[in-house]
Amino acid sequence: MKANSAVTLIKILALLCLPVLCVSQEFDFFYFVQQWPGSYCDTKQSCCYPTTGKPAADFGIHGLWPNYQDGKYPQNCDSKNPFNPDKKRSKLCIEQVDFIDSLSFVWQVKITDLRSSMQKNWPTLACPSGNGVGFWTHEWEKHGTCSESVLDQHGYFQAALGLQKQVNLLQALTSAGINPDGRSYSLSNIKSAIQETVGFTPWIECNTDTSGNSQLYQIYLCVDTTGKNLIECPVFPRGKCGSEIEFPSF
Repeated sequence: MKANSAVTLIKILALLCLPVLCVSQEFDFFYFVQQWPGSYCDTKQSCCYPTTGKPAADFGIHGLWPNYQDGKYPQNCDSKNPFNPDKKRSKLCIEQVDFIDSLSFVWQVKITDLRSSMQKNWPTLACPSGNGVGFWTHEWEKHGTCSESVLDQHGYFQAALGLQKQVNLLQALTSAGINPDGRSYSLSNIKSAIQETVGFTPWIECNTDTSGNSQLYQIYLCVDTTGKNLIECPVFPRGKCGSEIEFPSF
């Protein structure tokens, strides 16, 4: 009986605290962004492989970014909810309930079950070499905290990993004869190959290699606010590529 009363009390107090917890802003859709490691590394800045070793020659996740339909986006929405690779400890309105010593009001959302998948599919290429935690921390704190109204920390990273399973960009391109071999390909052909496979229009971001040539860097697809379903993009980012772009090897 005491256990049931405690559970009921926890639920009531948690509901009372919701207005305080819901600091994240509303948003209209996500950009799901994947990057080609060969293009990240083939720049004047170069790259460093993660401490776990060289990533696979495949598109890796860059991020899942909440956006508005006017092209703007929220960022750094909750400084009180930092990324923790092992567990997230969030005290629920502890200042309001600290008179109950028996209730710690600590939620733990572990992402340890996702860590190996994140190391494989969401690798860092920044220098100096790292294990990915710095990269994931940045993505969660800048972008993920702005989706807290629908996704907790575990759900945010799980959603991005799930989207990548839905979208095999490299297979879509190679099936159309577009290979990471250092040659140049038509930008329109690249877009068409992805659209025909995925069913939605991508946006392509380019960067420049050490010789100043435009190359395929990142591919954006849009996702609804659940973080599960691809949609047509309400708006595309700014920037443009040349009509012919390189697809470097890795």
